[in-house]
Amino acid sequence: MWSEIIAAFSDSPSQAKVARFLLENGFSVNSEGRIACNGIPIPSTQVSKVLQTDRRVVDATAARILASPGLKEIFLNMRATPDLTGVAQTLGLSIITVLPRDAREQGIVGACVEVMTRHNLSIRQIFVTDPLLAEEPRLVIIMNEPLPVGTVEEIRNLPQVRQVMI
Repeated sequence: MWSEIIAAFSDSPSQAKVARFLLENGFSVNSEGRIACNGIPIPSTQVSKVLQTDRRVVDATAARILASPGLKEIFLNMRATPDLTGVAQTLGLSIITVLPRDAREQGIVGACVEVMTRHNLSIRQIFVTDPLLAEEPRLVIIMNEPLPVGTVEEIRNLPQVRQVMI
């Protein structure tokens, strides 16, 4: 998907920046060419202000997305989901963040979930940043209960893991 987006916007770094921002935030482009979050329109001026670009760049990016059948299908159906990371402590949840050695490697999530399962932990949410979109990809696991002794060490010792933060 990312390679298709890079190719589509190879002639316009500013539009590529907008497209990347939309993906990173789960924003869609509706059939009228407006940026939206779960169906709620977001003014182009707000997006342009965050990206420090002109509103017309945002509008042109949305129009270009709708003109490309592959991109149109992706962005018409994009949805944002809640990330509990910022409110986990308030909700009494535990968080563990895993930085992989190589985020493109398979089995990172499965290996971490296997450790959690062995410790009989209930996973509330898993959030994984896309290695093609994030400078430092990470796996964030939010659990209902505190981490038992030894869990962090087991995850830290997985061959796919570079660093663990709690």
